[in-house]
Amino acid sequence: MVHGGALVADALAREGVTHLFTLCGGHIQHIYDGCLDRGIRVVDFRHEQAAGHAAEGWARATGRPGVAAVTAGPGVTDAVTAAANAFRGGTPMILIGGQGPRFYSGMGSLQEMDHVSLLRSVTKWSATVPETRRIPDFMAMAFRKATTGVPGPVFLEMPLDVLMLMEDTDQINLPQRYRTEMVPGGDPRGVQAAADALSKAERPVCIVGTQWWWSPYKDQIKNLLDRYQVPVFLNGGARGAITPDDPRFFRLCRSRAIREADVILIFGTPWDFRLNYGQDVDPSTVVIHVDLDGDVIGHNRGADIGIVGDTGLVMKGLAEAGSRADGSAWLAALRRAESQRFAKMEPELHSDSAPVNPLRFSWELAQAIPRDATVVCDGGDIVGTAAKVVDVWEPGHWMDPGPLGTLGVGPSFAMAARLARPASPVFIIYGDGSFGLNGFEYEAAARQGIPFVGVMGNDAGWTQIRRGQVQLFGEERAPATRLAQTRYDLVVQALGGHGEYVEEPDQIRPAIDRALESGLPSLVNVHIGSSNFREGAISV
Repeated sequence: MVHGGALVADALAREGVTHLFTLCGGHIQHIYDGCLDRGIRVVDFRHEQAAGHAAEGWARATGRPGVAAVTAGPGVTDAVTAAANAFRGGTPMILIGGQGPRFYSGMGSLQEMDHVSLLRSVTKWSATVPETRRIPDFMAMAFRKATTGVPGPVFLEMPLDVLMLMEDTDQINLPQRYRTEMVPGGDPRGVQAAADALSKAERPVCIVGTQWWWSPYKDQIKNLLDRYQVPVFLNGGARGAITPDDPRFFRLCRSRAIREADVILIFGTPWDFRLNYGQDVDPSTVVIHVDLDGDVIGHNRGADIGIVGDTGLVMKGLAEAGSRADGSAWLAALRRAESQRFAKMEPELHSDSAPVNPLRFSWELAQAIPRDATVVCDGGDIVGTAAKVVDVWEPGHWMDPGPLGTLGVGPSFAMAARLARPASPVFIIYGDGSFGLNGFEYEAAARQGIPFVGVMGNDAGWTQIRRGQVQLFGEERAPATRLAQTRYDLVVQALGGHGEYVEEPDQIRPAIDRALESGLPSLVNVHIGSSNFREGAISV
């Protein structure tokens, strides 16, 4: 005989789950009890939003669903943002929420509310487990729905009595073979048509998005690029798919490449604000769009060839169906454009000004980050600058907030990544504004022995918003975007971590090195100045 919390833990163990992310609550404590008996580490946070972000971070680091458990009422509402971020970003995670006992339903028990309706719009599936013996079945459904098709979050509400009641495991039929890891390969007609278009292309461009990371055939990107010698731009979770020293890798001239392309091959990402909604694409350009969701294909920008399928498997099919004779001239033209763009950045990359130029900050950070490090982004303007400079060498080692643009993900993603890869360091590229959302998670990290290094570009403002605000309305009519130049490093020290404050550019690297050596959750707080590098870069 076991209680419902043990059945939850059993289901997690069968899926290979090793960590449960949470903030404690009376409704869910039986799940903890089950996890302790099954060797599942319970990792706690100071805010439920952070626990939910950690579940997403785990998935983005490992390629397997992350799991978070939160208590009822405000516990669930606090985690809604994390679910929404995973939903918009296509990340598989299981969010378990407590609920009052069923026999008090509708009577106003502590923290009672309609969680299922609340979560329905930001999850792939939202449901209540009706009785204890159905826990294994509902857990199986949750993992199936989170991982098949376009990945995403699911929400399971578990009433207190469902978790407390005992069941005889011999009387429960445990789900078997309840989900497939097979993926769709795409209609052969579309694959052949795409291969023919690519084979004839003079100026093809390949854009690879986050769905690449979830593909069991992700290694096929090399065969695709070898066959067609096509320049590639990596988006979101696809960063790290090829190394920065690959001759097909580009990142500074994407807008120009899209405007001049005669064939665009886009994998697993929509024509959203990151790609200017497809409005830069010439009407004569042949667009090949591959996505797990057929509803995305043709949205905002029509697709001449639309293929519903897994990114990696379609790459495999394209590599086998055709090839391109010579792409050297087009690659060389884009390399010149890339070099010209970088040359314009160089004076600021090496500026000795103080406060530190944001590009110099990014350059010093890029030189300090080891190749095996995971890079987490938690900021606006400074992250947009650093993303043009910081290299990523391994898949799953770049974690930005995603298309929902949720700030505050930093400590959660960093802690999850360090737990997933204990031998590899983790860095957060921090803005001073975003630190305020979940900065107290440094206490949770220090207490539980989970080190990472945050490097903050501190310009005392919400600069990505303030820049455009000032341009529109003037300095005297720009409220709510100015912050104080605050010693966040001292806050981290008080929470049990390592903190340093830096005002000179040549002191950034030594401070980062000391933070790494400390073995503690760390923050290097760098006072930065302004730059025109990202002028006009507001995205809506």
